[in-house]
Amino acid sequence: MELDLRTVMRQFATGVGVVSTWAEGPDGPGGRRHDAITVNSLIPVSFDPPLVSLSLRHGSAFLADLLRARRWGVSILAADGADTARLLSRSRESRIEALGSLPAAPGPHTGTLLFDGPGWMECALADSFTVGDHLMVIGTVLATGVRAAQEPLVFLHGSITPATAP
Repeated sequence: MELDLRTVMRQFATGVGVVSTWAEGPDGPGGRRHDAITVNSLIPVSFDPPLVSLSLRHGSAFLADLLRARRWGVSILAADGADTARLLSRSRESRIEALGSLPAAPGPHTGTLLFDGPGWMECALADSFTVGDHLMVIGTVLATGVRAAQEPLVFLHGSITPATAP
């Protein structure tokens, strides 16, 4: 019997968010080069202390920047955030170019970009460990915010869709 984890997991709806971090450099606000990626691997780990985890592919330039900065922001996307999710799921060069046109502002605790959506958090690296072909990073949640309730954007059947879609 062949294992087909990818096909099985396509049957499981997950929320969609954007994770952002930065690297020192002259390219952006505050002398930083910002980058952001679309994720669906955000998991709450603990409420006391407040911890969340992300799983990021080994070898990604985004992961390298996150490990150097030791800071990241998470923006939970609403149903109308599908365009943002698609733009930030592309190559690094495309993502960095897209950041100039997306509504975002640096968070007060980490300087990472926070995007429009129903909720956000800013995190600091607490731990990391290898899990298969990914690195799981655990972050201490430094700050959170909730905006008006909105329908969430979800990843289901291999695509991004509003939660209310048939």
